[in-house]
Amino acid sequence: MVVELHQDQNSNMSSQKKELLTNAMKRTSEWIFSQEIPSDVTVHAGGSSFSLHKFPLVSKSGFIRKLVSASSDADLSEIELPDIPGGAEAFEVAAKFCYGINFEISTENIALLRCVAEYLEMTEDYGVGNLVARTEAYINEVALKSLAGAVSILHLSEKYLPLAEKVKLVSRCIDAIAFMACKETQFSISGRSDSGNEGMHSSLTPQPKPIVDWWAEDLTVLRIDIFQRVLGAMMARGFKQYALGPILMLYAQKSLRGLEIFGKGRKKIELQQEHEKRVVLETIVSLLPREKNVLSVSFLSMLLRAAIYLETTVACRLDLEKKMALQLGQAVLDDLLIPSYSFTGDTLFDVDTIQRILMNYVEYQVQGIRMGYQAADDEYVSPPPSDMERVGKLMENYLAEIASDRNLTVARFINLAELIPEQSRITEDGIYRAIDIFLKAHPALSDMEKKKACSLMDCQKLSREACAHAAQNDRLPVQTVVQVLYYEQQRLRDVMNGDSPTIPSKTVYSTDNHNHNPPISDEISSLKRENQDLKLELTKMKMRMKEIENSSGGRSVTASPMLHSPSAADKPPLPRKSIINSVSKKLGRLYPFVRGEGDSFSKARAKPAKDRRHSIS
Repeated sequence: MVVELHQDQNSNMSSQKKELLTNAMKRTSEWIFSQEIPSDVTVHAGGSSFSLHKFPLVSKSGFIRKLVSASSDADLSEIELPDIPGGAEAFEVAAKFCYGINFEISTENIALLRCVAEYLEMTEDYGVGNLVARTEAYINEVALKSLAGAVSILHLSEKYLPLAEKVKLVSRCIDAIAFMACKETQFSISGRSDSGNEGMHSSLTPQPKPIVDWWAEDLTVLRIDIFQRVLGAMMARGFKQYALGPILMLYAQKSLRGLEIFGKGRKKIELQQEHEKRVVLETIVSLLPREKNVLSVSFLSMLLRAAIYLETTVACRLDLEKKMALQLGQAVLDDLLIPSYSFTGDTLFDVDTIQRILMNYVEYQVQGIRMGYQAADDEYVSPPPSDMERVGKLMENYLAEIASDRNLTVARFINLAELIPEQSRITEDGIYRAIDIFLKAHPALSDMEKKKACSLMDCQKLSREACAHAAQNDRLPVQTVVQVLYYEQQRLRDVMNGDSPTIPSKTVYSTDNHNHNPPISDEISSLKRENQDLKLELTKMKMRMKEIENSSGGRSVTASPMLHSPSAADKPPLPRKSIINSVSKKLGRLYPFVRGEGDSFSKARAKPAKDRRHSIS
């Protein structure tokens, strides 16, 4: 759209007035280019000075006309416009319009032109077809007809607040964006539902990306307060809150870029920038959908890391922790490895945050059971345990990961382990692995602390490979080793009696598929012989314990009361090396598949994963 030097021939003004205006514009044009008529006023705007003429300025600008009229100096030669929106660039364009010089109106300069026209009062009261009317026509007929144009103008209007609010440029852009975004979303949803009825052929063709993608990217340029108003207007027009997820993810990824939230280095961000990003993050969290499974756990974990790093409000962090707890079954280990950003010698990872997340998860499970009973009239049907089993396995891996941290206390380790629901643990191998790593990383623990840590696992639920490893593990207390041996003997007795013991087949101690192993029934004869040997060793152990009790007054450790001897609880301790190792060797013979080419546990752990910590015997 081009502002012409002459007036529009199709205007409705009278021919006499049109002739006067045409002559005035012609005369103005001659003045500006004439060397014989010097400038009579200097305008200072935005740090620049413009030598101009009063007549063309006062003929279009009511603001300048009032300044000239109110001046006590009849020959006013200087005009100050220090707070003109857009500065020198904006005034230069407005002066061109006053002099009738052609220039182009576009979406890039329409916000600037509309605001400077309002500031200079270039309305129809001071000239037909003035700059206010011209810019309004362009906004209504061109700029707000496309979503991209409306977003661009809204973004540019941020520079000219609050004047852009006064002329309702911001509110009109927001309303136009909300209307077109809802229209586009409804179209994309109806298009996908229609294409779903086309049969198998349509499923074989690649589906287009959701339409929300292309316009959601445009919204990321907006300032956070304007962005929030746009989303509010969209929801007021019927846009579903759960559909805001992809938009919020795009905006968060762009606005929070550059934060060192994946390491433990000290902050390298300026205070002003930190404050701005904190406001952005807290606003995004307040806009997150309340529905479950709308956002990925990885995205929520990223927001939580940023919230801890930026030290947002406690309410913001607790809200994110609760949202993560709702979807904890979908998380992976890296989502929970949140660095501890304190520099007071604390743990490497933020254990307290993960403990609160797990507590929220357990609370949700309890609430779900209660609601299930109420809804089913006391005929509660438990949900499939797959989600809880995934959470149990995830937390066992997390315990094993943090166990090697020397700053992790026994109390924190136990408190976190005790929160893992027992029904989520098919085997105790994961807990045993975490305990083993913890004991290795903390060799100075007392016997009492070791007993407390080992009391977390149920030795009856250890797999064969875990039992074989535990029987030879010098880091475990003697009572735990004896307990493992007792339950293994009980398991063998059940096999010989024809019972089918529950022996987990998939454990953390087995990395190869033992498909070549014979079935249990084929091993009965050899197991009977080995069981006799084991009984003999246990008898020798009891005799040896009695001898030590009678002849030695040294350090004593009580044997496990679970041994089927009536006076087992009163027995003196066993020498850790000689007796236990001999029994362990016998126990090791019970599993020929473990002893093929060395201990399978040691073999499996010979090549640990690059990014994970493992206990090494």
